[in-house]
Amino acid sequence: MGNIADYLDWRGDVTFETDPFNEVDNLILSELVYTNFGGIVPASFDESISIREAHDRFFASYTDEEIMAQVSTVKMAPYIMDHMIGSKRFEDLTLCGYVNEISNEDQVQFSAMTCNLPDGTVYVAYRGTDNSLIGWKEDFNMSFLYETPGQKSAAVYLSQNFSDETRPIRVGGHSKGGNFAVFASAFCDKKVQKKIIEVYSNDGPGFRREVLDADGYKTILPKVISTLPEQSLVGVLLGSEKLQHRFVKSSNSGLMQHDALS
Repeated sequence: MGNIADYLDWRGDVTFETDPFNEVDNLILSELVYTNFGGIVPASFDESISIREAHDRFFASYTDEEIMAQVSTVKMAPYIMDHMIGSKRFEDLTLCGYVNEISNEDQVQFSAMTCNLPDGTVYVAYRGTDNSLIGWKEDFNMSFLYETPGQKSAAVYLSQNFSDETRPIRVGGHSKGGNFAVFASAFCDKKVQKKIIEVYSNDGPGFRREVLDADGYKTILPKVISTLPEQSLVGVLLGSEKLQHRFVKSSNSGLMQHDALS
């Protein structure tokens, strides 16, 4: 069964001008943000780095042995760049606004990155749970807190950095990153919210009743595209009523279907 790497190999020569941005492109960027771009992708929005330069600098800093030695379900994420840099579809992609915050005290694991697309739009990618203990603690906190520190940071990231943005905005993420994408789009500054054209949740968990009943959530709901594997165990957690899920096949089974590369 083909995955996003195969998609880039088969369809990477097709530009966005020929075939507009789609759900698979979104999943690629949601996987890309799992890469440790600290010291590589600028935190600033005043400068950016090309996907090829990000690729070259990352693999100059980390060996295959170091990457494969990680105890992580998303350690293969950097290798998606091997397929992106050789494609007409993504060769002009630039990256900026990288942030990666982990706080034991606040029990928050938050990471995001902004992708400047060749089609004249911007995609804000939120990282899902990494292999840190704090990341998993925050997942648990989502079950009983109206707003976790990570969710709040996600909304602030949109509000502070895109108030003057003139391009259409897409927002997305995988796993907890998908939850952050929906939450941020629902509770960001209303001026920014109006610029959002699509929100992608890739097997992202839902929300508590207080969020589902909020006006901001109801406003953004028609723009949310939720994709789940057939045996989803993460995306069905908490509430997501009135949200139309799209189910796709996976080459894995059970919990391993959560892997975006399956």
